[in-house]
Amino acid sequence: MISFTSAQLNLWIAAFLFPLARIMAFIATAPILSNRQIPNRVKIGFGFILTVAIAPTLNAPVDIEPGSASGMFVLLLQILVGVAMGFAMRLVFTAIEMAGEIAGLQIGLGFASFYDPQRASFTPILAQFLGVIAALAFLTMDGHLYLIAILAESFKTVPIAATPPSAHAMHTLALWGGSIFAFALQLSLPILAALLITNLAMGILSRSAPQVNLFAIGFPITLAVGFIILALSMSYFAPLVDQFAHNGLDTMQRITQQMKR
Repeated sequence: MISFTSAQLNLWIAAFLFPLARIMAFIATAPILSNRQIPNRVKIGFGFILTVAIAPTLNAPVDIEPGSASGMFVLLLQILVGVAMGFAMRLVFTAIEMAGEIAGLQIGLGFASFYDPQRASFTPILAQFLGVIAALAFLTMDGHLYLIAILAESFKTVPIAATPPSAHAMHTLALWGGSIFAFALQLSLPILAALLITNLAMGILSRSAPQVNLFAIGFPITLAVGFIILALSMSYFAPLVDQFAHNGLDTMQRITQQMKR
């Protein structure tokens, strides 16, 4: 007859529950994995599979009961670590979508928006287009595998314990959040520069030939110039996505290293 004590039961629950909390929080916030088009059952099942694969390699805290106050505190810490890691990588795709939104407004596509299931709201079409291209490029470079590898490595860098993360790691995450504006500007700068020159040319034209109806020809010109520059700059889009993705992965590793006091 197989018998076990309550201490052994608490140890088994803790060895599975705490890693599961971090993994599920990461899946809920990380790009690609958190896509709303993926059914929740698939996400939960994928989280359980990762936990089953990772949990046996970890040293569970033997002095923490999952149902105690300290156990709930550790559970919240694991959720915080997972959310911070996933959010750091999510900002890269937010910057790309922000670049598409800025460029779309300048081109004149601000009125053209579709329902985005990822955000559960209406998003400009150019932002959705760049977001889909970035997601495909990220999958092509095996970015999702790097995400899982960094997640598994985080359990060694930040072991499961009742020690809160350092404020320096949160400060790094805040600074990284501010960098999305610089990334978005870098991506949309060719279109913004070309449209600025186009608007200056049309302004000079309106002064030299007041009889020209700029309201009739201005929108087709800006639309055509914007699409031409977008088509020409797409060859440089994949290297920028690769650079931003590696910056995001490096930031994830740096945040997990700084969380350890």
